[in-house]
Amino acid sequence: MTPWPYPLWIAHRGAGKLAPENTLAAFRLGASYGYRAYECDVKLSADGVPFLMHDTTLERTTPERGVAGERSWSELSRLDAGGWHSRSYAGEPPASLDALASYLLRNGFLLDLEIKPTPGDERRTGEVVAAACRRLWAGQAVPPLLSSFQPEALAGAREAAPELPRALLVDAFWDGWYDAAQELGCVAIIPNYTTVDAGLVERARADGLRVLCYTVNDPSEARRLLAAGVAGLITDAVDRFSPDTTRVVD
Repeated sequence: MTPWPYPLWIAHRGAGKLAPENTLAAFRLGASYGYRAYECDVKLSADGVPFLMHDTTLERTTPERGVAGERSWSELSRLDAGGWHSRSYAGEPPASLDALASYLLRNGFLLDLEIKPTPGDERRTGEVVAAACRRLWAGQAVPPLLSSFQPEALAGAREAAPELPRALLVDAFWDGWYDAAQELGCVAIIPNYTTVDAGLVERARADGLRVLCYTVNDPSEARRLLAAGVAGLITDAVDRFSPDTTRVVD
């Protein structure tokens, strides 16, 4: 297998518990703890602009309600995506994928980009996001790892930019999930950490796949997974785990 280019430790949604998730503030905070790789969620605005948000709807992380993907980027970019978290982050705006790429590339950081489509818009979201990543990371040695729970989104990404690496996210194993990852030409699988063991890692390696896992916040689980040989640990606990070591200290 070729060397894996992404760091072992990956900050979830930036530093998405200590700062408002999927905002540039969260990435800046993650960087202050030494993280060099990040996971975040991307979807499309009504006018096709890729932007960062996890939920289909706006109410959890902004003062607005309704489906985020039904708003234009002009509307979305003016929302307060930080005040829900704490007063100190009030007024922090949503981030576009373009703005995130500029920040990451300027600092030499890497990205696991979860394609999080508005329901019913899976393939188009994969296509648009992959095309945007091809443009934004043109000429870079390590492009984003495009991941999704939605095989249709990964199929769209493969169609638009087949050279970009892909990974299938899996919360609970479903019939045919492993075959689907192989058929989609994935380079990695990213299951819920509770489902990962050494047997899965060995099987995946034999088939040329890396195993990453989410969302690992407990030191004992991190040690178990490191011993199993995972290639990536996605964590909220950026203040508890040092990203510069393969050893976990309680």
